[in-house]
Amino acid sequence: MTQSIIVQVGQCGNQIGAQFWKETLKEYSEYDNTGLFSDSLSSFFRNVDPKTYKNLKVAQPASRIKQLKARAVLVDMEEGVLNSLLNSDIGELFSHTELVKDVSGAGNNWATGFHFYGNRYKDSIIDIIRKECELCDCVQSFFVLHSMGGGTGSGLGTRTLSLIADEFPDIYKFVIPVFPSANDDVITSPYNTTLAMNQISEYGDCIIPIENESLSSICKKAATAKVDTIRHRVADNKEKSFNGMNALVAKVILDITASARFEGTLNVDINEISMNLVPFPRANYLIPSLAPLVTPHVPQQRHLDAIFTDVFTPGHHLCGTDVRKGLFLSNALLVRGKISLSDIRRNIDRLSSTLNFISWNKDGWKTGLCSVPPKKQLYSVLSLSNNTCLRYTFQELYSRFSKLYMRKAHLHHYLNVDGMEVDQVRGAAERLRDQITFYDDLENSSPVEVPRLKVL
Repeated sequence: MTQSIIVQVGQCGNQIGAQFWKETLKEYSEYDNTGLFSDSLSSFFRNVDPKTYKNLKVAQPASRIKQLKARAVLVDMEEGVLNSLLNSDIGELFSHTELVKDVSGAGNNWATGFHFYGNRYKDSIIDIIRKECELCDCVQSFFVLHSMGGGTGSGLGTRTLSLIADEFPDIYKFVIPVFPSANDDVITSPYNTTLAMNQISEYGDCIIPIENESLSSICKKAATAKVDTIRHRVADNKEKSFNGMNALVAKVILDITASARFEGTLNVDINEISMNLVPFPRANYLIPSLAPLVTPHVPQQRHLDAIFTDVFTPGHHLCGTDVRKGLFLSNALLVRGKISLSDIRRNIDRLSSTLNFISWNKDGWKTGLCSVPPKKQLYSVLSLSNNTCLRYTFQELYSRFSKLYMRKAHLHHYLNVDGMEVDQVRGAAERLRDQITFYDDLENSSPVEVPRLKVL
């Protein structure tokens, strides 16, 4: 059995991480109440003897659960969120040896997070990650959770990613960055996001972008409809709204790893996602979409075809895009529940004619089927789309960046940090332009006619 390590950086990353661990425990408790430590549990947890602090391996027959510890690394330069997490009802999942924290924060400055705190804590961070890996039987992936608009998440988050890439080049790195809204209250977020994008594009194997605005929109619609969102009731108060948003991101991770944790008719290994969905190194952005986003009071089989249609509609994307307006390079449908392969194939055939795939990969579908559905649902679908429509999101970001950079507004705050040079800003902007051009060229490329082989 393989393991995954969750690396959560900054306020946003740790809040998503906290909700992820809650959702993970709920999912396991739904399907296994034996109290035994199984291979499935070992994917995200260690079983520790509280008396000796020794890790107990998965045994046959399975041993009893003594004390679960999360396979996690927690980093934040403001200790408030980490202290709240340690004092919460899941605080016992974490050890102080898994934490790296400070008190002053990065002040919404990517350079402070990347250079100042990155240099100060790089040895501590990589040492903790290395120890977590040593406690695993077979580490298959890292999931790096962080924001893009702030200082700690964008700066120290991407520095941590680069450290992981250098130290563990053969282990898959899934980056889940949260992009700020266009009306974000952090004025310097275009700088932070552009600089962070330069790093995640370089070091992430698969990047699954999330947008705050999309999460907020989904939760508001659910609250208006007065129904339950995915395993979480969204109320009007701000705290529960954030929990609902974080639960959506948590479900993406749970669905990606479901095949590695549970049995299924057509399991998809984590390394297959990168292998099948990323045709070029710079085409490593995968747009996530979930269905159903709400749990019907009485789910019925007639909803099955609808959820396959829903994952390709904008209201279900966790990133503010519309894949129907772009060009597909590839697409994965990770299905959970009691669904037959023929149902999946039928829906793919039905949808293929409505979606625009690139000429050299018309059959670019990857499918997975895990027989264990999410909690309180009959079935669900996670779509991961490698699609050129992201260029609209990147164009908007570049426009916001250019408005600041043309006047060199706020730039001195970055250049005053030791190690930060203006060439880094220019290089990040150039890479962002290149990414937009790359998608434009793909959309404008003409189908290549391959001549038939001649028999001599």
